[in-house]
Amino acid sequence: MSLYDPFALALVALLGLSVLGLPIGLAMITGSIIYLGLSGQDMSIAAEQVLNGLNGSYVLLAVPLFIFSAGLMTAGSLTDRLMRFCNLLVGRMRGGLGHVNVVQSVIFAGMSGSAIADAAGSGKVQIDLMTRGGAYPASYAAALTAVTAVIGPIIPPSIPMVLYALVADASIGYLFLGGVVPGFLMALAQMGINSWMAHRHGFPISERVPLREFPRLTLEATPALLMPVILLGGIYGGVMTPTEAAAVAAAYAFLVAALFYRSLTLRQTYTAVVESARSTAAIGMLIAGALAFNYVVTSENVPETVRGMLAGWEMSQWQFLLAVNLILLVLGCLMEGSTILLVVVPVLVPTAKALGVDPVHFGVVVVVNIMIGLITPPYGLLLFIVAKLSEAPLAAVVRDTIPFILAMAAALMLITYVPELVLWLPRQLGYQG
Repeated sequence: MSLYDPFALALVALLGLSVLGLPIGLAMITGSIIYLGLSGQDMSIAAEQVLNGLNGSYVLLAVPLFIFSAGLMTAGSLTDRLMRFCNLLVGRMRGGLGHVNVVQSVIFAGMSGSAIADAAGSGKVQIDLMTRGGAYPASYAAALTAVTAVIGPIIPPSIPMVLYALVADASIGYLFLGGVVPGFLMALAQMGINSWMAHRHGFPISERVPLREFPRLTLEATPALLMPVILLGGIYGGVMTPTEAAAVAAAYAFLVAALFYRSLTLRQTYTAVVESARSTAAIGMLIAGALAFNYVVTSENVPETVRGMLAGWEMSQWQFLLAVNLILLVLGCLMEGSTILLVVVPVLVPTAKALGVDPVHFGVVVVVNIMIGLITPPYGLLLFIVAKLSEAPLAAVVRDTIPFILAMAAALMLITYVPELVLWLPRQLGYQG
């Protein structure tokens, strides 16, 4: 490929503008326009790809709705009540507040679908509870909050799985089901590391909750706990699509917070709407850029070139999955997760299908890889968020994150090479893949 090749110049423009600080979505659109202009094609094709992709994808409506429901839950104190309930379940163990952090993220995962929403929403509360009275170092509390947040998009609902379904033409419902067991496996790995660290460093045992408080705390948390039951029951019972479930999630979060708990004010609702709109706009711009740039990638026949190259190496299915894990883990250190999903993964999907890799299994493996990338330096976005929330040095947060990353990487290998961990639950509900 010559340096003056339109595709090469488009790549240089994309990378150069990204390094200079232009949002990656705008950089991809600019690179696409440069490619179309230099290759003699109509530059309006870029706009056509964006409009057709955004307007023709009903599933993308789920993204802003899940973001909005997470904002309402945080503003409406649902997360606080869930936290007290989790403390009731696991708080009395050594390192109990760490276990509470994990369990709360597992439950919240069934509502928000976003790691960033989990960390930003309940992260500050979790960190404050763990560091109160010097019980836990701020860096450890921040590290644990970051790693537990990645469970959010693995256990359904999941915004990254919605994006994967968009680029891979896979079933969202079965992808959601496929993430359940891996999500719990990740949680168990995190709780194991937290127990080890608690005994090693002598972290305290939380104050026991009196038995008389059990009924009250359980009753307070029940409306919030019912949300994942309603959503998943509706989806797999055939009552609603995943996109409709996202709308139900937002409506349910609003009704519970405003009417049942009476903890959601008009100002808080307005703030949740504004923040959700901002997040949706950022994701929408990224998707728009990916749609335009994917046309460029397809025009240059990149997926088929990669497929032919890998076929020339005569890779087996398992060797390919190992290569994908290594590629995505490295890219996760350098790139934002949605960018990997929308730009890199479409290049890998044809090869995965040609090798007979199940699309649901492959999707879950991809999403787990990308979630681990959120906590790997130097780009790990969640590390920056929790470091800011805790005011702990970033280097100390990264140090305390490493044991968790190793445990989660081991869980990833298990998920990769034991496909039934992903496919068992979907097959129980009719998946034929």
